[in-house]
Amino acid sequence: MTLTLTASAQDKEQKGKVKAPKAPKAAKVVEPKQEKPKPDYSKLDLAKRASDHLMLQFGVTGWSKPDYITIKGFNRSFNGYFMFDFPFKSNPRYSVAVGPGIGTDNMYLDKMAVDLNNRNGVQFTRDTITRYKKNKFSTAYLEAPLELRYSTKPENMNSGWKLALGVKIGTLLDSKVKSKIDLDATGTGGYFAKEKDKRFLNATRVAFTARAGLGNFSFYGSYQVSAVFKEGLGPVIRPWTIGVTLSGL
Repeated sequence: MTLTLTASAQDKEQKGKVKAPKAPKAAKVVEPKQEKPKPDYSKLDLAKRASDHLMLQFGVTGWSKPDYITIKGFNRSFNGYFMFDFPFKSNPRYSVAVGPGIGTDNMYLDKMAVDLNNRNGVQFTRDTITRYKKNKFSTAYLEAPLELRYSTKPENMNSGWKLALGVKIGTLLDSKVKSKIDLDATGTGGYFAKEKDKRFLNATRVAFTARAGLGNFSFYGSYQVSAVFKEGLGPVIRPWTIGVTLSGL
């Protein structure tokens, strides 16, 4: 009887207890994000800025051409320009550059005879009789490249990443075919032959250009949209070039 009363009393005591409410969780304080101040590129010190005034380009050249014209060997291009660079005042990471220079192309022909003096226009014909040690068609232009440039380090372009898109316009200075002949159709050999004439070539050439690189070294490409020869006075040929650019000053 005693045990029963004790258990009953304990039950009543437990029922009389009220559970304390749980303390509410502390609310998270969300601090507003502080925006990083944007750099003011207009205040950069460009007094000692290298502006790629001098550009030297060495490239491998090819032709968009008719199938019957065959070329071989290392067809090369060399360009040299002195550029004037004009950075944007609001953001000197961007700039426009323009300047004069010389552009040259040298194409080595494979068993092809080229007649620049034919009164009906320039003639490319297959020649399997003459043995050429070298047979080269060369052009030289006075050019004016125009570039829109971007640099990640406008205050020191010798170390930043660079991009440039542009166009170059040139006027023809020289056109010639130079050959070293080991043996010709008459059995004579061991001599040089040179032929110069530019009357059947377009006096002006236009090409699109692009560059990308780091510091003083970049890769470039160009494609000439104008044909080398005047319409109806020679085959339709448009040169393209890829190569490297060394720049500075």
